[in-house]
Amino acid sequence: MHITVAGKQVETGEALQTHVRDGLGAIAKKYFDHALEANVTFHRNNRAFFACDINLKAGRNLFMRAEGEAVDAHRAFEVAAEHLAKRLRRYRRRVNDHARSLAETPEPAEMGRQVVLRQEEDEEEAVEAAAALPENGVVVAEHPTEIARLSVSEAVMRLDLTHAPVLMFRNSGSGVLNVVYRRPDGHVGWIDAPAA
Repeated sequence: MHITVAGKQVETGEALQTHVRDGLGAIAKKYFDHALEANVTFHRNNRAFFACDINLKAGRNLFMRAEGEAVDAHRAFEVAAEHLAKRLRRYRRRVNDHARSLAETPEPAEMGRQVVLRQEEDEEEAVEAAAALPENGVVVAEHPTEIARLSVSEAVMRLDLTHAPVLMFRNSGSGVLNVVYRRPDGHVGWIDAPAA
């Protein structure tokens, strides 16, 4: 795992960097053996405490963040590392539970189509593009995407872990298509279509 240790107006000596590498190595070995990289940043907050931010890329589309605060940099890292370990433990438990539930009722993945449309800068160009294409936009990219069968809590967890603005899924309870999305106020919205 590649670990970067940096300080914003804080000196990160060799002892602190070794402490960070050993601590993150132990966490990665325990919970996520194939973690790719971690960025650890130390800085001082406005109350004269040290703050530590850990950004971990644990796998494909899996990013986690943890923060800690203490009177010294070593303790701030330990607090942040405890938060990170707790989040990884919860994620690992949910993934294992989900895998067990899928093993009981295997269903083929449903495929959908993800289309990215280019937004026109000029209103006249937008009118011309709308007349030329029935979808009212120029197709920039088109990808097949998997529509997973998830519970609402699993969908919210996946939304948070992937930092995606929106996630469409088939509700494992009702069997209908649902959408969860991040609202501008930071809360999660859920669109639950009525069953046919």
